[in-house]
Amino acid sequence: MRRFYIRPEALNQKIGLISGSDAKHVVKVLRLKERDRLLLFDGNGFDYEAEIVRLSPEKAEVNILRKFPSKSEPVVHITVAQALLKDRKMDDIIRQITELGIFRWIPFPAHRSVSRLDSLRLSSRIERWERIAKESLKQCGRSKIPAIIPVDSFEAMLSLSENSEMKIIFWENETAALTDFKALHERPVQQIFIGIGPEGGFTEEEIERAAACGFQTLSLGPRILKSDTATVAACTLMQYLYGDLGEKLLDKEHGV
Repeated sequence: MRRFYIRPEALNQKIGLISGSDAKHVVKVLRLKERDRLLLFDGNGFDYEAEIVRLSPEKAEVNILRKFPSKSEPVVHITVAQALLKDRKMDDIIRQITELGIFRWIPFPAHRSVSRLDSLRLSSRIERWERIAKESLKQCGRSKIPAIIPVDSFEAMLSLSENSEMKIIFWENETAALTDFKALHERPVQQIFIGIGPEGGFTEEEIERAAACGFQTLSLGPRILKSDTATVAACTLMQYLYGDLGEKLLDKEHGV
């Protein structure tokens, strides 16, 4: 069945309302009819099986048949602190890390970041990133939108790592490998915080400040990766080593 996003406030007990571009897609592109069934997700970790009961050009009213927690949400909460890059690269990153199951994304300005957070554009950028994340959720089967929390300084980013059990910052000048670190930290973790630098990398001063806050500096290997490539590589490795990437596919037919 097709999956669509439904705003939590558009759910009223057993009735839901799909509006906006999704409603137009239901009515004009897919040409679904009354009594057709579809899957919905609310962005908060729940899926819904629903049946269309009424259609109009701008909205689709559905009857909620069952609600169930998503089994595609990761068991480990990984936060990615991403040094600001150009707009298009940031768009690509939020799309890809949403697919990889990242829990929280923190864009921040590093010393060598070319881009900066413009307060006049900030709300529109967050809306755009959330919209991209929702589209990724439809594709990958997740049901929870990653929290997007831009901050205005390197220090503010570090402060958000306070409650994380594992804090890693990746740096191209480091020689310590993630595999060596994994061998020393076999205990299960629930909260992981990783930092990725801008094009040009972190400065030595930034690395020292991160280390003072409990971060372990690690390398992603012998090749220097572009920042957006490094983000995807780091997220993939962390999900494989500590999360559910590579695990046996579970039966997703379940309900509450």
